[in-house]
Formats: sequence, C-alpha cells, structure tokens
Amino acid sequence: MDKIEKEVLQVSKEIAVKFIETQRLSPSNFSEIFPNVYKVVLDTVMQGHQIVSSEGQKK
Repeated sequence: MDKIEKEVLQVSKEIAVKFIETQRLSPSNFSEIFPNVYKVVLDTVMQGHQIVSSEGQKK
C-alpha cells in the first residue's frame, strides 16, 4: 500500500468514526457505508493529484 492509499484509509477511518459518533453509522450498516466513504475520499484525492500534476506541467 503506497502513501496515498494509507492516508486515504486514515481519513476514511476518521470520517467513519465521526459518523459513528453522530449515530449515522452502525455495525449493521458499516460494510455498506465504509466502501462508499473510502471511494469518495480516494476519488477526491486522485482528482486533486491530477489537477496539481497538470498545473505543474503547464509551467
């Protein structure tokens, strides 16, 4: 697992903890919700990475 994937997992876990604290996530729906949270965080990070990379190539 590379650094980005580890950070995405860490952020996703922190979001899941907040959802648990606010009672929006429970053990019964964790397997349904967590993969979606992880995918959204990963997609967001990858889009940001692509934007930064394309801006760096323009210079």
